Amino acid sequence: PEKDINYGFAGDIDNIISDLIANLLNLDITPVFCALTHDHDGQLLNTNADTIATAVAIALSAEFEVSLILSFEKKGVLEDAENDESGIPGLSSSDFARGKIEGSIVGGMIPKLTNGFKALEKGVQHVQITRYDHLAARSGTQLQISHT
Repeated sequence: PEKDINYGFAGDIDNIISDLIANLLNLDITPVFCALTHDHDGQLLNTNADTIATAVAIALSAEFEVSLILSFEKKGVLEDAENDESGIPGLSSSDFARGKIEGSIVGGMIPKLTNGFKALEKGVQHVQITRYDHLAARSGTQLQISHT
């Protein structure tokens, strides 16, 4: 559950203007987003880039088939955080829940995976977590919703 925590100048997403983004995409214009938002009073805010990407992907999934690729310096979710070669090719939402409880999924990977599974639950067709230089390949970790 989200808690009311004030992180200072960190922003949250209130709204995505998906029709504007869809119009740009339909004109073959690729919009680029940065992790800066504002508070409607002129104060710039640093907003988590994965959160922005997730919100945009969810908003566009009503009109487009959307894949969300969350990239960072590792080859994907690692089974052993100390071993860069221990990438997990696929991770289910139940694996994620179990990993948080057991302590094998920790730190910055938790918000990245939380965003990824939220995207899948809200209609994004495909979520991949991979290294920034493997964006074109289907390598890394593919996320999937567990069905019980």
